[in-house]
Amino acid sequence: MSETDGQVTYEEFGAVGDGVADDLPAICRAHEHANATGRPVRSSSGATYHLGRQALTAVIATSTDWNTSRFTIDDRDVDDHRRSLFEVRSLLEPVALQIDRLSRDQASLDLRPDHDCYVQVEDDQKRLYIRRGLNQNDGVAQHDCFILRRDGRIDSPIDWEYTHISRVDAHPIDPEPLILRGGVFTTIANCMRQEVGYNYWRRNIEISRSNTEVIGLTHYVVGETDVGHPYSGFLSAAKCADITFRDCFVTPHKIYQTIGAAGSPVSMGSYDLHANNVVNFRLIGCRMNHLTDRSRWGIIGSNFCKSILLEDCALSRMDTHMGVSGGYTIRRCTLGWMGLNAIGRGPLLIEDSTLHGGTLVSFRHDYGSTWHGDVTIRNSHWIPNCGDRTWPYILGTRNDGVHDFGYPCHMPTHVTLDGLTIDDANHPPDYTGPYIFTDPDAGAATDRDTAFPYQPCTQITVRNFRSTSGLPLQICPNPRIQPALTGDI
Repeated sequence: MSETDGQVTYEEFGAVGDGVADDLPAICRAHEHANATGRPVRSSSGATYHLGRQALTAVIATSTDWNTSRFTIDDRDVDDHRRSLFEVRSLLEPVALQIDRLSRDQASLDLRPDHDCYVQVEDDQKRLYIRRGLNQNDGVAQHDCFILRRDGRIDSPIDWEYTHISRVDAHPIDPEPLILRGGVFTTIANCMRQEVGYNYWRRNIEISRSNTEVIGLTHYVVGETDVGHPYSGFLSAAKCADITFRDCFVTPHKIYQTIGAAGSPVSMGSYDLHANNVVNFRLIGCRMNHLTDRSRWGIIGSNFCKSILLEDCALSRMDTHMGVSGGYTIRRCTLGWMGLNAIGRGPLLIEDSTLHGGTLVSFRHDYGSTWHGDVTIRNSHWIPNCGDRTWPYILGTRNDGVHDFGYPCHMPTHVTLDGLTIDDANHPPDYTGPYIFTDPDAGAATDRDTAFPYQPCTQITVRNFRSTSGLPLQICPNPRIQPALTGDI
């Protein structure tokens, strides 16, 4: 198909598509022309495009159909491993907004931008997410992302109080969706050696344009050896709103070790999907193989997002690393050995799903195991520890109150278990039944009047619970966790 048919092709700009010649320069030129003329791009269905070693990035600003084309990414020898291969950007210019103060859950601003905008604000005088453990750090500057509508409404919750705002970034949201469709990408994995610290690779598709959907993309990873460093996500979205990955196939990465910030060995997280500071992030019908292969890292990480939906997915893990708010929903999904991780606030809903993690939900202890809101688990099936012998704890919580994470920490306020089945047949000999919570103090004799107290759960509701063992639920090994109970455990 030629440009005269309304679509730009890579071959018009010199791409060969034989899997050998470096086609990245031609691909960059094709997208540059498409962006300037407002035309979509379509690759050749039978081509294999080699993306080469050069430090080049193709900027995508129009819809692109990769259909059944193949793309080879050889990461064994590259000029710059931190450079993205594709960046999906908006052509709309950022706008200047003056915002001096914000309050948690503020619903509007006295501003009327010409477009709906994705906005990020920051207070560099406050530090949050001060991590504890082997990957300890001094946290990040307090910040929020949200959608500001043209009528001044704030469409997503403000999480923190702002009496001082050091930076405001605002980007118009394109009214029309940009669609990336199809494409079979194969990464030949890096063999990088570095004994201490992380050295993340990109060589990916980076999305910063709001209102973007990726449909039917496939990504394979081959050629992993005993040596390598992690990837930050082949499909990666950052600082934007309304992002959907639909019907995509992704590949988990091999786990490698390094020396962490505390001077001890740690496993390096390596991702095929990633989202940072995204409002309205959706994974629909995405899948992978080897959901319970413990040699492979969990497929996705996310940070600072607002409103996450997973629907009809089969993935080894879902993780809200440094928080989510505004709703976290897992519906008709299967999650593998790394399970479901969470910190944040708002409603957390799991329904009609099957999970295989060590706990049904792990509230990350390196960030305080905090969930300020309600948790509902409905009509779901949990196979603890992938069926290996274990004593099941539904909700993993650990916070002894001695570390300052930069914010108050909470157990879930109200937990509802409605139609939960636990396959606990493979249990230890002294087993007396599953617990709802792990011991937040991890067995230590901790005074409740600690410097940074962990607020306990206040209410539990149980309906239609079933365990394979036939044994009843227990609340928590720690006697100070005694929420009000409705129903029969």
